[in-house]
Amino acid sequence: MELHWQINSFDELSTAALYAILQLRSEVFVVEQNCVYLDTDNKDAAAFHLSGWKGNEIAAYCRVLPPGLSYPEASIGRVATSLQYRRFGYGRELVTRAVGFTLHKFECNKITISAQVYLKKFYQSLGFVPVSEIYQEDQIPHIKMQFTV
Repeated sequence: MELHWQINSFDELSTAALYAILQLRSEVFVVEQNCVYLDTDNKDAAAFHLSGWKGNEIAAYCRVLPPGLSYPEASIGRVATSLQYRRFGYGRELVTRAVGFTLHKFECNKITISAQVYLKKFYQSLGFVPVSEIYQEDQIPHIKMQFTV
């Protein structure tokens, strides 16, 4: 089952695409993970939005942040796959595409992420290495990880 991938600046997103993205982020990070937090953090306008679509349904999403916005390095965040599209490898494809885009777009050699601890091995399998101790972010254990070329 192939997805149609697209990457957009905030201004390039249609209203419908933005709504689908915010809905997916809310479903995964607020409802599924039972975490009350403010998802709209004023970083979306400066981000690039990578999304995988099956027809009009969003299956996978993340945002790519330029250096200096969340960390001194470029960053990838809000990585989410819709529940119905898990187990197809879309998360792996999503992060791989995001890493490639980030390295090219920002001409950088390092990407920093704040990963939920339960996903540490997943990110390690994609070349990220832990660079911090475990810390709490929105009452969920996280670890800072970096990808370096």
